[in-house]
Amino acid sequence: MLYLSLSACICILHGGLIQRKRTESWVQYSADISLYQERNEVGIKKTRLDEKIAILGLGNILLQDEGIGVRAIEALKKDFIFPNNLQLIDGGTMGLDLISFIEGMDKILIIDAVNIKKEPGTIVVIEDEEIPSFISTKLSVHQIAFPDVLSALKLLGIKPATMILIGIQPENIETGLNMSEAMNKSFDRLIKTVIKRLKEWGVEVKRKKSQVEAKV
Repeated sequence: MLYLSLSACICILHGGLIQRKRTESWVQYSADISLYQERNEVGIKKTRLDEKIAILGLGNILLQDEGIGVRAIEALKKDFIFPNNLQLIDGGTMGLDLISFIEGMDKILIIDAVNIKKEPGTIVVIEDEEIPSFISTKLSVHQIAFPDVLSALKLLGIKPATMILIGIQPENIETGLNMSEAMNKSFDRLIKTVIKRLKEWGVEVKRKKSQVEAKV
């Protein structure tokens, strides 16, 4: 039979209590971390749902490729489902009237034909303060007013915190309703670029069921 001294028993008992406390502390720590992560994730989702986001398509559909922004808005409305905090705006050639639509937005994504002196159909993504310099090279009358819109938003203190321009180099801006072959070939890629940016913002985008079935 094994006999243990009183001091040995005390040491064993003390060691067991310490180990138990360590285990309990770790379990509590893990629970606290999980709770923090859960709260943090909920907080992020709530912030994203509270954000007001707009996709603004600019252009004149009577000038072929110049209407690409409006055509993109039409396709997005037709093929995708967006959350309630996101608005699709057909800006057309409204100019300064756009201020009332943009006011109150936290983020805005602009789709437009821009002259970047690249191959027709080339897509660029321009952010925030760089946007005015890219649309200062006028393609048509509507672009004369849009830099003024940006200036007015800034002056009034209602400029969205985040702005992105997804631009595409046009091939033809002569009078006509049909876009050029280069624009038609790049159109799907343009839409994918828009969707990718929205997802990076945490926006949940779903393709409509009929469109999913059409892809199968």
